Amino acid sequence: MLCRAIAFACVALLTATLVAQQVRPAGPVLFEGALLIAGDGRAPLANAAFLVEDGTIRRVGRRDEVQAPAGAARVDLSGKVVMPVLINAHGHPGFQKGLTFSRDNYTRETYLDDLHRAAYFGVRVVLSQGIDAGDLAYEIRRDQQRGLVGGARLLTAGRGIGAPNAGPGAAAFQGIAYEVTTPEAGRAAVRELAAKNVDVVKVWVDDRGGRAPRLSPPVYRAIIDEAHRHGLRVNAHVFYHDDAVDLVDAGVDGFAHLVRDREMDEALVAAIVRRGVYVMPNLGAAERGTHAGLPPWFEEPGLATLLRDTVPAPVIARMRAAFTSREPAAAAAARERYAVLQRSLRRLRAAGARIILGSDTGLEDHVFGHAEQRELEAMVGAGMTPAQAIVAATSGTAEYLGLRDMGVVAAGKRADFLVLGANPLDDIRHTRRIEAIYVDGRALDRAAIRARLRAGE
Repeated sequence: MLCRAIAFACVALLTATLVAQQVRPAGPVLFEGALLIAGDGRAPLANAAFLVEDGTIRRVGRRDEVQAPAGAARVDLSGKVVMPVLINAHGHPGFQKGLTFSRDNYTRETYLDDLHRAAYFGVRVVLSQGIDAGDLAYEIRRDQQRGLVGGARLLTAGRGIGAPNAGPGAAAFQGIAYEVTTPEAGRAAVRELAAKNVDVVKVWVDDRGGRAPRLSPPVYRAIIDEAHRHGLRVNAHVFYHDDAVDLVDAGVDGFAHLVRDREMDEALVAAIVRRGVYVMPNLGAAERGTHAGLPPWFEEPGLATLLRDTVPAPVIARMRAAFTSREPAAAAAARERYAVLQRSLRRLRAAGARIILGSDTGLEDHVFGHAEQRELEAMVGAGMTPAQAIVAATSGTAEYLGLRDMGVVAAGKRADFLVLGANPLDDIRHTRRIEAIYVDGRALDRAAIRARLRAGE
């Protein structure tokens, strides 16, 4: 155990040093020859070229249209596919360490492991939604801004807000959320969060399966109003259809889940579209329960390799056992519930709703990177095209989070992109065929991340 601890400390120090000391290339770099998927829904550009300088994309066009300045480096990506990095608007870093899932695991080391794991799978940004006690998340966010630590870029909602006992469900999360019963208490919580410069405000509205009162409309309306006064968007954890209807009317900005008590009706969908509410389908966690045997995606080579690279073998074994030990009747009931979510998503897509990536990553065995990649496949399985899923996971989520310099491979944007070995427009699972990840124009050291995550095994 002592040897493992020493090994982990050495690798962590090395990784931190690499992050702190890496510099961008001294001059411009021309990336050429790839099929370019911009991420904003435009048709892909064959034999593309784009010039990167100082971490920013300067020009994009066909290979014969973009000239490299004198002395520029060149990277030949012929036969490859380039697309933007993924952005996840719903995660909960810091609670799982190996086979344990508890509040005791919520340390800087575990939190950064989750962010590095996400980065390895091609996720550039993670919004932590409402389960960040104390100052740890704010400290990590600050240190990333200073270039001191790496991993996926962290955004945080700090502590979410709910009625008494209505916050997040797992035992590890208990006692973190603000518990409010009056409009003024809700406003006071928002003011505290605004003072900490949170990136969004998170509210839990439903009764959590009967264990708590619902957050009343006067209270969540006050929270939404106060958040908007401070220039903050509000994400709502929602379950019931009638809550969703009133939240849209109250001005909520995003839903962290689909409605789950019934299919979303046409009036609600129309209101969501009219009011510009963003929706995270959050299908992956629910989809897991639909299998009473090992699902095909679990052994899919791209996904399985990424998982083995970043997650301890005992955790993978437990994930496998969860499928093979499930009773068929329980899986059948879960499939019926899951079909409701799929139908709602099809309605939203057909109506032109703003669908974005939010996968509730960080729940037990719903591990970072793996869950986001699975969510893309689930979205396509529910009727979205691969192109629509890519837009949702890149430019759509960037738009919602106000990341104006990210989400699209285009001139003026940050040079954050994936290099893939196959075309995800043909098969969304090809987003897992990662050959390189570039952040601010430089290749991510995935070997160092792999070593960091394996050091504690």
